[in-house]
Amino acid sequence: MKRRSSPESLPAEARSPCAVACSLDIFGDRWTLLVIRDLLRGRRRYGEFAAAKEKIPTNILAERLARLEAAGIVTRTPYQDNPPRHEYLLTPKGEGLRPIIRAIADWGGQHIAGTRRLDATGQSVPAAGTAVAAGGKL
Repeated sequence: MKRRSSPESLPAEARSPCAVACSLDIFGDRWTLLVIRDLLRGRRRYGEFAAAKEKIPTNILAERLARLEAAGIVTRTPYQDNPPRHEYLLTPKGEGLRPIIRAIADWGGQHIAGTRRLDATGQSVPAAGTAVAAGGKL
């Protein structure tokens, strides 16, 4: 894991040198972790993200994908020229968020009644008692 050598290397927009605050500057809104969740589930294209049940507004989706790309969490690769369309893939830095998303999902399953998650076959099941480590998905 890369560590910052000094506070001078902080991004200009950083609120403080606090690692939590700097991380939240990247993905601490109501949409970004859902985009990362979808990437972890194998979604790659804009339309796939836009079709998620949470119905992220398209202008926000575009901005979040651009923010994740700028932060080095995703890469964007064209797959069609006319009209231009891109696929998004997690970088190793983005894959590093997998245990964080799992922990959030585990917490939600334990503490928020009625939550659901995907099992190993991709079927939606109640979150309580569903173990990601045993083959379940995020």
